[in-house]
Amino acid sequence: MAGVNKVILVGNLGKDPEVRHLDNGIAVANFSLATTESYTNKQGERVNQTEWHNIVLWRGLADVAEKYLKKGNSIYIEGKISTRKWEDKEGNTRYSTDIIADKMTMLGSKSDNANTPKDSSVSSTEPTPSEDSGNDDLPF
Repeated sequence: MAGVNKVILVGNLGKDPEVRHLDNGIAVANFSLATTESYTNKQGERVNQTEWHNIVLWRGLADVAEKYLKKGNSIYIEGKISTRKWEDKEGNTRYSTDIIADKMTMLGSKSDNANTPKDSSVSSTEPTPSEDSGNDDLPF
């Protein structure tokens, strides 16, 4: 039986996207996204619980992020969960869980995103580098 790895998030950027370009010219953007859930606890107090997500955008989505996204912007993300494993300088095994986005929509008022394009919904139909053949030397 096949599995499903699908994530949908709506939240606010915790920082401006960090965009870099690999040797082959492919753009990759990284930023944190905060999602907040509100509920009332047993004592009747309103509680906000915030989760932070590491978002990774490739190619065209990374270019859009570099051009239009800023800290605090509200966005909708669709993608998949990806966990990386590596060893740090001390030899300790470390893990990082990222959301590899394949669709992004900028939300909010026009004043929030004054320089956004008229159609602020962007999708990537290109495969991520891990799906490309010959790109096994990517740094993750």
